[in-house]
Amino acid sequence: MERWVLIRKGADFEGIGRRFHISPRMASLIRNREVIGDEAVDRYLNGTIADLYDGMLMKGMDKALDILREKIADGCKIRVIGDYDIDGINAAYILLEGIEALGGNVDSDIPDRIKDGYGLNIELIERAHKDGIDTIITCDNGIAAADEIAHGKSLGMTIIVTDHHEVPYDEEDGERFYLLPPADAVIDPKQPGCEYPFKGLCGAAIAYKLVEALCEMMGKDTDELDYLIENAAIATVGDVMDLENENRIIVKEGLEMLGRTHNQGLRSLMECTKVEKEKIRAYHIGFILGPCMNASGRLDTAKRALKLLRAKNKKEADILAGDLKALNDSRKDMTEDAVEQAKEQVESSVIGEDRVLVIYLPECHESLAGIVAGRIRESYYKPVFVLTDAEEGIKGSGRSIDAYHMYDELSKCKELLTRYGGHKLAAGLSLKKENVEKLRRMLNENCSLTEEDLSEKVVIDMELPFSCVTEEFVQELSLLEPFGKGNAKPIFAARNVEILSGRILGKNRNVLKLKVRDSSHTVIEAMCFHQADGFLQMLQERYGKQAVDDMLSGRPSQMKISVTFYPDINEYMGKVTPQIIITHYK
Repeated sequence: MERWVLIRKGADFEGIGRRFHISPRMASLIRNREVIGDEAVDRYLNGTIADLYDGMLMKGMDKALDILREKIADGCKIRVIGDYDIDGINAAYILLEGIEALGGNVDSDIPDRIKDGYGLNIELIERAHKDGIDTIITCDNGIAAADEIAHGKSLGMTIIVTDHHEVPYDEEDGERFYLLPPADAVIDPKQPGCEYPFKGLCGAAIAYKLVEALCEMMGKDTDELDYLIENAAIATVGDVMDLENENRIIVKEGLEMLGRTHNQGLRSLMECTKVEKEKIRAYHIGFILGPCMNASGRLDTAKRALKLLRAKNKKEADILAGDLKALNDSRKDMTEDAVEQAKEQVESSVIGEDRVLVIYLPECHESLAGIVAGRIRESYYKPVFVLTDAEEGIKGSGRSIDAYHMYDELSKCKELLTRYGGHKLAAGLSLKKENVEKLRRMLNENCSLTEEDLSEKVVIDMELPFSCVTEEFVQELSLLEPFGKGNAKPIFAARNVEILSGRILGKNRNVLKLKVRDSSHTVIEAMCFHQADGFLQMLQERYGKQAVDDMLSGRPSQMKISVTFYPDINEYMGKVTPQIIITHYK
């Protein structure tokens, strides 16, 4: 069951509106996003690259810079070791471009998801040693690789860790003892004692901070590396970081840069996936470009996506972009099959009664476990772990809900696991096959989620009469962009909405176009995407089949509903008409 919750936050909205030349309604929406005080509002609306924090505030940064300056000067061989997802790929690209531009002798390696697993491992260390590498820099990984880093150090290598994941810890009598790896320098804002003011950066943003600080230390113009912000933006959205504080600025600036990018690989990928670069939004990264980059690490090798970013000519870029799109298309088909199997297990077995769903899909490609877990979480609003057969034992991925800290809960079961890592809302794990059922039991026995925790909360910004849905208001709403996790699209609500008529559209007949009237008698068009069946079924259960048939035939039906919606503009043949996009209904 959904819980609809109306936010009521107080402030002097008239005053804020006057000071920032926005409507009081807009001031209220910004306050709802916990942006409080003139300085924060100004940063939210007008923040630029100049407002980003100084990377030197990160613990370990000065040490890393001293090492790198020396290694670059001495011509030592440096290797960047990234990870196989969108964050790790872009972080590796940023470090390669930055260190190369500063005269460093640098190359890269990225683990293979199937053969190597997540992050740094002994094989990657051995490979670097064999290749005569002097210094390794990790990005988007390394914080949990203490043994592997100790091995690298024993071989005489210098190792710098840059990461954004949680620092592993042991717990005794309720006290946590953090376990940092024995690297020469560790940069991770989440490590104890780091006074960097914002802890929510992704791995690529931290890589950017390192490159920027290095550039400054070596007396070079940091403006020349500004273009790398577009990669930090892609990773921030693709790795689903909260779009608040610094991340908001990184994504806002990065999207602008992407609109005029000189990166041939990104241009080809946008062309191939029909994304108009001048109109690019966070949505396009999250749902079109990002999945193509991730598909390389899932079904092939992430080195292919890194190669795309580094492509020097259009011909090479076009071939690589086409390959990534094809990989992503096949990934979509495989995902649909696995989601169906997972739903069948939940619906037809005892695991459906669990508060934490642990689903074992032996045939599922291990790289798709996280996507499938995310889809199942959306359907049932419960924490979900999807486990699958791997080369050694069982591997899995989890996706969580707000009230369940996935990394902490896995930490309570660590005696059953061979490896695990992650954060509050997502995690990865490995275990022996005989421990699958034990893990399911233990996670559920430890689980303290209540019924309320397990009912999805629909947060409503305000009730809004349809007469307020105007072209001017929709344009003003764009000041709140970019939208994403931590800065959701505002949701408005209207009660007692009368449905005047409706039509089913779309080649899969899954879109509903309605004409509706609110209680103050304003008529507007409403679109209901991807949920037409559920919507019509709800109406039929409440009002009967005849009323639904009447509505679809344009006859009066006397049906009333409550809706949450987002205001929008429909442009058709030069005519501009306000409309609403229905997000939830009851």
